[in-house]
Amino acid sequence: MHLVDTTLFYSPTSGGVKRYISAKHAWLRANTSWEHTIVVPGEEDHFERGEVCTLSGYPVPGTFNYRLPLNPRRWTRLMTALEPTLIEAGDAFHPAWAAWHVARRLGIPVVGFYHSNLPQILGRRFGGGLTERTISRYVRWLYERFDVVFAPSRLMCQYLNSIGVQHTMHQPLGVDVDVFHPKRRSLGLRAKLGLSADARVLVYAGRFAGEKNLPVLLQAFMRLGHPYHLLMIGGDREARPTSNVTMLPYRRDSLELAEWLASADALVHAGTKETFGLVLLEAMACGRPVVAARASAIPEFVDESVGMLAEPCNAASMAEAIAALYERDIDAIGATARARVLRQFTWNKAFQAQTTAYASLVGARRITVSERQVIDLRSPTS
Repeated sequence: MHLVDTTLFYSPTSGGVKRYISAKHAWLRANTSWEHTIVVPGEEDHFERGEVCTLSGYPVPGTFNYRLPLNPRRWTRLMTALEPTLIEAGDAFHPAWAAWHVARRLGIPVVGFYHSNLPQILGRRFGGGLTERTISRYVRWLYERFDVVFAPSRLMCQYLNSIGVQHTMHQPLGVDVDVFHPKRRSLGLRAKLGLSADARVLVYAGRFAGEKNLPVLLQAFMRLGHPYHLLMIGGDREARPTSNVTMLPYRRDSLELAEWLASADALVHAGTKETFGLVLLEAMACGRPVVAARASAIPEFVDESVGMLAEPCNAASMAEAIAALYERDIDAIGATARARVLRQFTWNKAFQAQTTAYASLVGARRITVSERQVIDLRSPTS
């Protein structure tokens, strides 16, 4: 069995998609005899079956250091040369089309993983329901060619079904519970930040992108004032917008990220477009509560037993939820949060289920889909 993963969402500073693929690579090597090759953009061409293969590409402005190879045919040729048994595409761009063409040529299964809700993100960035409806039709047009589309939350399964993608499979992600562990907690966090011992420190970790609603967090902490302090990890800026906010660059080392998460009082997150929210589970695995928006997939695994939920895009509600957390036993909530991750969201549990799904596809009858040259602009459900 030779599994090939391919995606544009893989860079030195990318987040959840890279952690998922890297964790899968390590798990397959430790627990199976399967071969696993990763095909992603990079600074230079590099071919090594069973490892990370890169195709040189140019940085895309305004992204999280993602690169875009300018010759999609090279992507197809590389994956063909790898002779895969099954291909998984982790985005809806040209790697996905290359994966489909290679799978069709070789007569093998191809699956997608719906990591990002592309229609909603592009609809928000470029404006209007028309953009979102058009991109939804494109997503359906692409994924109807795939054997299965994995989605990390039930909400995303329902969304895909609503636009006409019916062959979905709920596939939650997981956490390395040995790396993200309460033992990473350091009592020196406040000293590192130059804060007093009584400071109430909450951490945000992730991309500094529009869909993360970072202004909501900044406004909430302006309302809260002293002794509340927001540590924001993931931006290139080191400026401090207000006196009770500290910004740090992205942490490439998972152990370092785990130390920051475990050492804060809680994780705080205002995003409302999450297909899953891996960093929230990583904080929970560290024994920390979560304060997040009651939106997108977050309520599927965050409730008041493991943290607090605030009204979406509402700084006042976020501030109230943060203050209310400190009226409760934070350590007890954190212990419940870690127990939930251990029970439901380990990488071992995730990959056992996923490899079973992969195995069921190999040798199965392929789905026949006509090669239409234009996108059907009728209603996705018609």
